[in-house]
Amino acid sequence: MKPTYLLFATFALLVSCKEKPATDASTSTPPAAEASTALQAVLAAAPKGEPQSIVNAKATAKPGEEITITGRIMGSSSPFVSGRAAFILGDPGVLTACSDNPGDECETPWDNCCDSKEDKKRGTVTVQIVDADGRVLKEPLEDVGGIRKLATLTVTGKVAEGSTADLLILNATAIRTEK
Repeated sequence: MKPTYLLFATFALLVSCKEKPATDASTSTPPAAEASTALQAVLAAAPKGEPQSIVNAKATAKPGEEITITGRIMGSSSPFVSGRAAFILGDPGVLTACSDNPGDECETPWDNCCDSKEDKKRGTVTVQIVDADGRVLKEPLEDVGGIRKLATLTVTGKVAEGSTADLLILNATAIRTEK
């Protein structure tokens, strides 16, 4: 099995764990005012400490540890998990959005199609917002509070249990959109 497929399959498994099937198949992005209290709290909180790159965080972070990272929403053609408060954050020191390459007319510059699979694996982290029971919130994040493809974010959170240097999952406690 290819490492990229394994990475996304593992992520999908983690996201779907302990979840009940959605009763409404039509999921639209709620305005920030309609976001859940848990989501609003994460978007209102200020990240703590000096942010580190994703590559550095992956090399040293351990499950249960609180870290602050910075990156851009990129690394996949679909960096947001549909109907869930989860996305992929990429390290701009490792990954280059196609739109940052002069003359590149790519329609999906956040997919980093010019970067190798190894760089995508090395330079991405999964960020999710979980409820008090540790379940990923069942609400989409895209376009909420400035969170959109290629947005630069600073995120503080706890490294999720089961995370490794290859697959780092961060349970966000604070997210700030950078200008």
